[in-house]
Amino acid sequence: MLKFLDIALIITSVGLILSVLLQSKGAGLGGLTGSDASSVFTARRGIERVLFWITIVLSVAFFTLAVLVVVLGR
Repeated sequence: MLKFLDIALIITSVGLILSVLLQSKGAGLGGLTGSDASSVFTARRGIERVLFWITIVLSVAFFTLAVLVVVLGR
């Protein structure tokens, strides 16, 4: 059981790192391709919203898995 939790924790952490890296602060996904983004705040739409929610879900899953590994590892 602990080996499964460890593997799930590693996969979740890699996914969380990737989802955070794909989000550009203030530039949107257009900043990754070199396009110029205005400095005016805009609402999250499309893939930015999906990445935002994926990051939240992965962070909750990571926290839950980390707590389970600590509790069951005794």
